[in-house]
Amino acid sequence: LLGQILDHWFESEPLKATLATDAVIGAMASPHTPGSGYVLLHHVMGELEGRRGAWGYVAGGMGALSQAIAQAATARGAHIFAEKAVCHVLLGRAGEAQGVVLQDGTEVRSKLVLSNASPKITFLELIPQEQLPKDFVQRIRQLDTRSPVTKINVAVDRLPSFLAAPNAHDGQPLPHHQCSIHLNCEGTQLLHQAFTEAAQGHPSSRPMIELCIPSALDPGLAPPGCHVVSLFTQYTPSMLAGGRSWDEQARNAYADTVFDCIEDYAPGFKASVIGRDILTPPDLERIFGLPGGNIFHGGMSLDQLYFARPAPSYSGYRSPIPGLYLCGSGAHPGGGVMGAAGRNAAQVAIKDFKRL
Repeated sequence: LLGQILDHWFESEPLKATLATDAVIGAMASPHTPGSGYVLLHHVMGELEGRRGAWGYVAGGMGALSQAIAQAATARGAHIFAEKAVCHVLLGRAGEAQGVVLQDGTEVRSKLVLSNASPKITFLELIPQEQLPKDFVQRIRQLDTRSPVTKINVAVDRLPSFLAAPNAHDGQPLPHHQCSIHLNCEGTQLLHQAFTEAAQGHPSSRPMIELCIPSALDPGLAPPGCHVVSLFTQYTPSMLAGGRSWDEQARNAYADTVFDCIEDYAPGFKASVIGRDILTPPDLERIFGLPGGNIFHGGMSLDQLYFARPAPSYSGYRSPIPGLYLCGSGAHPGGGVMGAAGRNAAQVAIKDFKRL
């Protein structure tokens, strides 16, 4: 349990609750949920430029990371077809992967296929079900892909000025503007209460908010004097109580709740907002192909980790389809911007390719 880990090492409730956010981030779980301690450890593993557990901003925004990977690949002869949706994996007579078919009917032949899509999309949408073992299909169908996350991107005409640390007179970013700012995290009980509301189908009345201002470190992301604010918030259920969907009214009502909370910490924030983009769990699923809106392609719970990710006997990146490999967040070791699943999958695929 996360609570036991934090209680062992820390005394301050605000500090424990702030650290607890990394144990429930992206998870429809409470700090009191068994297994939540692992998710915290998952988020502080590794290092960045020699600093253990450190995180960093990507210059130019997160898309710049994808561009860097793409440029490295094309420099070595790869061909990248953006905006070309895959319809299904092409199978040979023996059921082996032989390439992919695009939605426009184009066939792309290949000896190996690596899927960065989620296990649910890869095996339930891109492969005919009769080609897969029944127990495997059942396992993939049963994957817990619930997500509590609503992401709100905000454009503001000035830096937020927090009551706890008011802005300088020149309006320049202060050290805390360049960090992750956690709001509504004064106690783990607040996080548990926010989870409980969502578990009953209601968006949290006092949501957990992780706020960062990447333009404080990377001014090119916004016009002079203006900033972009990224809000990672939870808990919001995929389906609202009573079977209601996330219509425009529900989305704006939740965003208003989030903004009211920020206003309590940083008066004047709401007046500084120029525009906002609200992405609820169904939006994250529709736009980015994240099942249930889950940023990890599937819960990071103990029954869906290690040898069981995405399914028992298939944690080694190979799949029931010879020549088809899973290399995204739904594979071991799970989500996070670290590339471990992709690197491991590539090594397995190269090993197999040499035998073809």
